[in-house]
Amino acid sequence: MSIKSVKEQFDKIAPDLKIIEFNEPTATVEQAANAHNVEPGQIVKTIALALDKPILLMTAGDVKIDNKKYKDFFKKKAKMLSADDTLTCTTHPIGGVCPFGLPLKIDIFADKSLIAYDLVIPAAGSRNSSVIIQRKRLFEMTKAVIVDVTKK
Repeated sequence: MSIKSVKEQFDKIAPDLKIIEFNEPTATVEQAANAHNVEPGQIVKTIALALDKPILLMTAGDVKIDNKKYKDFFKKKAKMLSADDTLTCTTHPIGGVCPFGLPLKIDIFADKSLIAYDLVIPAAGSRNSSVIIQRKRLFEMTKAVIVDVTKK
C-alpha cells in the first residue's frame, strides 16, 4: 500500500497536503535535505521501534536517539523493528516510513528536536516521496506525544 495509503488518508482528512514524488531517492536525511534544499534538521526521521508493541518515533533529521533518555522515558532499551516488521506494521519500506496511511493504530511520539522548525518534511510512504507540513499540524494529525529522547 505504502504511498497509496498516504494519498488515501490525505484525500480524506487533508486534501490540501500534496505529496511530492522525486525521480531520485529521498530515503536518507541527506538525500531528502538535498532534494528539498533545506537543513537536515527539517527532515523528519520516522523510526519504527519495538516496545511491548510497535511505536513510531519522529525526530529531526540531524539528531540521534540518546539511549539513556530513551530508556528513562520508555523504560526499555531502544530496539528498531526489522525491515520486514516495519513493512508489516506500517506498509511503508525503510526510507519511506511515515506516520500517515498506517493500517493499524500505532502510538506515535515526536521528539522535541522537531520544535526548532515551523515547516518539517516527513516521508510519504515510499523511498522517493515526502510532504511539506507545518510541525504543529503534523503533531495534531498524528496525535503525537512529545518526548525528549535525542541528542545532537
